[in-house]
Amino acid sequence: MFCFATGNTAKIRKLNCGLIEVGRDADFVFMDRAQHSPAPGLLESVQLGDIPDVGMVMIDGIVRCGRSRNTPPATEIPVVVSGAH
Repeated sequence: MFCFATGNTAKIRKLNCGLIEVGRDADFVFMDRAQHSPAPGLLESVQLGDIPDVGMVMIDGIVRCGRSRNTPPATEIPVVVSGAH
């Protein structure tokens, strides 16, 4: 599902995005499994029918929004660490 929404779509439409690679446009949606999901990770959680949490959206290197109020709370929340090397 995630491949269809990213790399495969970009490849078919000849877009400069969809993969993490030097020289490509990169926008990110950080997701995690919902709290209290019996699954060990995001992909297994989605396979069970759980709705993944959207923890952050980054466009052009800028955080555009934080946690979604429309998805279940995440197990882990993404944070921006400035000054990382």
